Amino acid sequence: MTIASREAPYGSWKSPITAELIATQSLELSEVAVDGDDVYWLEARPGERGRRTIVRHTADGALSDILPGVGDTKGAYSARSLVYGHGGGAFAVSEGLVVFVNHAPGGPHPDQRLYRVNPGRTPVPLTPDTGGRHRFGDLVIDRTRNRVLCVREDWRNLKDGQPRISLVAVELDGQRQTVLAEGRDFYSSPTLSPNGRRLAWLAWDYPCMPWDGCELWVADVDEDGGLRNPRLVAGSTTESIFQPEWSPQGELYFVSDRNNWWNLYRLQGRNVVPVLERKAEFGTAQWNLGMSTYAFVSPRHVVCAFNEQGQWKLGRLDVVLGQFAELGTPYTDVRQVRAGYATAYFVGGGPEHPSAVVRLDMESGRPQVLKTSTRVPEELTRYISRCEPLHYPTTELGEAHAWYYPPANPDFTAPAGEKPPLLIFNHAGPTSATSTRLDWVVQYFTSRGFAVVDVNYRGSTGYGREYRLSLYGNWGVMDVDDCANAALRLVQEGKVDAKRLAARGAGAAGYTPLSLLAFRDILRCGVFDSGISNLETLVEQSEKLEAHYMDQVLGPLPESKQLLQDRSPYFHIDNIKRSPVLFIHGRQDPSPVARQTEEMAKRLRANGVPVATLALDGAGQGARTGADIQKVLAGELAFYAKVMGLSLAEPVEPPALEPAPAEPARH
Repeated sequence: MTIASREAPYGSWKSPITAELIATQSLELSEVAVDGDDVYWLEARPGERGRRTIVRHTADGALSDILPGVGDTKGAYSARSLVYGHGGGAFAVSEGLVVFVNHAPGGPHPDQRLYRVNPGRTPVPLTPDTGGRHRFGDLVIDRTRNRVLCVREDWRNLKDGQPRISLVAVELDGQRQTVLAEGRDFYSSPTLSPNGRRLAWLAWDYPCMPWDGCELWVADVDEDGGLRNPRLVAGSTTESIFQPEWSPQGELYFVSDRNNWWNLYRLQGRNVVPVLERKAEFGTAQWNLGMSTYAFVSPRHVVCAFNEQGQWKLGRLDVVLGQFAELGTPYTDVRQVRAGYATAYFVGGGPEHPSAVVRLDMESGRPQVLKTSTRVPEELTRYISRCEPLHYPTTELGEAHAWYYPPANPDFTAPAGEKPPLLIFNHAGPTSATSTRLDWVVQYFTSRGFAVVDVNYRGSTGYGREYRLSLYGNWGVMDVDDCANAALRLVQEGKVDAKRLAARGAGAAGYTPLSLLAFRDILRCGVFDSGISNLETLVEQSEKLEAHYMDQVLGPLPESKQLLQDRSPYFHIDNIKRSPVLFIHGRQDPSPVARQTEEMAKRLRANGVPVATLALDGAGQGARTGADIQKVLAGELAFYAKVMGLSLAEPVEPPALEPAPAEPARH
């Protein structure tokens, strides 16, 4: 114990990282674009109910909003695409002209029309009002022909209940839309060569997800802008392609996992040639359109984001000599990589750094933060828990991976011999990955004396194709095993208290924690926030992209109906005999998920299992107000305190548990 610290049990420490701070300081930064010396990005603002505006940073350091906002006499605009249900590629910029997809929540329909705008001007629509039934994404401006190329989703023309997809060209004067390619279930990544004479794109069909298998196509662009001689150059149902990109000299580069790892390749004639082979991932799961992990900073040099053992890094590649060197930066989560001459731009974060738009000078190697998602007060840096990698054996002779965050608070130390309670986090997906960027929710708990383990169970990205696909057929088993074994490994190492293990999850990330409660008897309690409990409901509610995801992960309906029920904790809620559960839900949520949550709470109470509910305004787990974010964090903390017998430093009223649990021993 130091002079500055005092003794108090784990989980009861007072922290300056408050729910209010978290609720009021969280911008979402995404979609970077470079136009000469200017850089643009998307900024989702909680204070404007999640509105996404386009921000421009000019060479002199000035920041300005491109889209009129709330209260503007021109009306409010928000750049967001709904294509495939996940969107992406919501704007493009060329020579100061911005084209964007407008999303208008709360009105009669979401709009989703294309607009053009120059800084300081009023947006002008390019596409007609279809009541939101035409949706656009993955925008690329073709200045030579005065048009924008993009993916179009047509809800007026359904195929097997799903919208039809095509690659289209939309004239910048708004006079005409021309279909360039159609007939596939999905298109993405239209990419125009520097001379404008060739177009590359990705295409795939159900039941594949883009990380299972997709195809890279190239076609010539004729004088009228039509496509000629389309040809398949790489990819298949068993090879995933990511981010086709033309070099300044007109060579086509792309990422492929043909050697188990998403590595960089290029097309030479009709041959695919490896550019860099390394046991690392230079691509990621294409959940959104417009994703980017590499860019040319000169005719022969590429700046690359790559993932090794679950942690992102930056590197510089000489494509002529094949020389690759890692760049030293503080960022371990890197996405949306773009480039100007000798300059890289990206959204980066790290264990001590929240997400930020960063400019990296390739000559000096010095990063410059252009905009950060949240401010980190100097006085709070002492309270930040630094993550530690955890690699551990799991079932089926496998190995799984996680990030462990020990309790951290310089003002307190725990009594001798006491071990901290553990919160098990996991990502949504299941094909996704945890991030090591600064997460204030993690720090909210670790600074109060909780340990946190954030699990990259089998099926996660960042560890190669074989690891990524190993969950297929095993969702609800391997992910649950890996979360359980992460906790048990930490117990075995003497780092956490075996009698105070808890799991939490929201939305799609709620499935695995609830499965832990229903199918493994190791948890003291759990928190389930508007999550998935019935996989059949997940299939029924899936957006375009995931309509056949379960066909791959577990099997198609109706053949796999019994298997989906066997893996759904909703049908096995009676297995929970003693672990209290906190259910969080929206009062106005009309979805089956809300009804199923109410039914599970009722069943558990009838079985004598203590249950608490926390009702919020709104519908579901989506964008929430600052007040709701505070309510959730405070309620969750008070729930753990009630169940685990913790005396909190802050007076927080716990949600009522019914029936009342046996009073635990106080800590």
